[in-house]
Amino acid sequence: MNKAIYAVYGTSGCGRGIMPLARRQLVKEGISNDQLFFLDDNIPAESINGNRVLSYSEFLAMPASSRYAVIAIANSAIRERLADRLFSDEVQPWSVRAHNLVIMDHVSLGEGAVLSPFVTLTSNIRIGRYFHANLYSYVEHDCEIGSFVTFAPGVMCNGNVVIEDHVYIGTGVVIKQGKPGKPLIIGRGAVVGMGAVVTKDVPAGMVVVGNPARILVR
Repeated sequence: MNKAIYAVYGTSGCGRGIMPLARRQLVKEGISNDQLFFLDDNIPAESINGNRVLSYSEFLAMPASSRYAVIAIANSAIRERLADRLFSDEVQPWSVRAHNLVIMDHVSLGEGAVLSPFVTLTSNIRIGRYFHANLYSYVEHDCEIGSFVTFAPGVMCNGNVVIEDHVYIGTGVVIKQGKPGKPLIIGRGAVVGMGAVVTKDVPAGMVVVGNPARILVR
């Protein structure tokens, strides 16, 4: 009888960081490591860190009762394109969560999330599809995060913040707490540079850097 198969889509540093989490998650569910693969459109090697690397077409051709994939690509536009590709080929979205993830009360989390070690989601939070939260990041109370949002390591998102779709938040960013009824808003497609301290709204599509964060003039 065919079994379900699972994949981490991407063999870069992001993918290699997610794979051990995926492996541990499946072992805990009683699923063998030989059902877990890397996917890459340009295969760099036959095997990486103990897991076989397949092309996308090879993954689709393998006999299986069902297929699941987590997308290990930081670029949100590529992540969305791959999500659409997987959906059209009936590959199910898969969320990978570290064993020491902390989720508190009333957290709504969309499909395809990657939640790395030491991530904390507190209470009354809504998060969209394909969210990536890297090491030591947190989201405090009463936040709303859109789809295809990426947190690099150590992002500190305090309460009453709205982050719209396709936002990238760099390593070590601090986002000031908003107010009930008047959240701090980071607009769609904005990029917040490494180490920035966000104290006010960030317009859609803008790149901000520094402390306090300001629009980068090119």
